[in-house]
Amino acid sequence: MPLAIYFYDVVVAVHVAAVVIAFGVVFSYPVIDASFRKLNPRAMPAWHATHAFIDSRVVTPGMAVALFAGVYLASDRDYFKEIWLQVPFAVLIVLFGLTGSFFIPQGRKLAEAAAKDVGATPGDGPVTWSAEYNALAARYAQVGAGASVLILLAIFFMVVKPGA
Repeated sequence: MPLAIYFYDVVVAVHVAAVVIAFGVVFSYPVIDASFRKLNPRAMPAWHATHAFIDSRVVTPGMAVALFAGVYLASDRDYFKEIWLQVPFAVLIVLFGLTGSFFIPQGRKLAEAAAKDVGATPGDGPVTWSAEYNALAARYAQVGAGASVLILLAIFFMVVKPGA
């Protein structure tokens, strides 16, 4: 039996890989954040800067590849009218907007606020987070949780395909 590999199936694999690359790390962010806060709060400025860097250099390109592959797949099979495609497409557009206009700039602001608070802490004493830092971190966590719910919603629609 000959092995048949179709271009469409390769693009499906690229699409799924791009989604995993773009969004897999997102679900680890709260755990990494909590770990740094507990184990090495003085490293929080580096963590926030790294987080913003990952969003700009991994998440955003991964979303772009997922989008382009998804558009090809939907075009090839005329799926644009399907609700199971429209919802994830809308989610992806929202996530692009949130990443560029909120997560990356807010991550940089968090890094700056954390650096200021760490710098204001004398010696090796415990870091006291400012009201500014706590407010930024709380807002970031809330929006991040919402984004995670959107990602899970998109996955649900793509896998279950309601209406198909």
